[in-house]
Amino acid sequence: MPRIRILQPVAGVDFSWAPGDEVDVDEAAAAAWADGERAELADDGKPEAGAEKAAARSRGGGRARRAETRTE
Repeated sequence: MPRIRILQPVAGVDFSWAPGDEVDVDEAAAAAWADGERAELADDGKPEAGAEKAAARSRGGGRARRAETRTE
């Protein structure tokens, strides 16, 4: 059964889905809902919307050089 990740809130008579919810649906429903606007396939290899990446380390070596202010 495919899993979709909801992108926009959706509600019906007996269900309600909020953005970020992951829902198991049948093949036909997954094809209809996973249009990239209302939902997306959750198991397609894309990172989750809330997933954070580690910050890149700075290689600058600390503080910047001071500007030359002396005049001779």
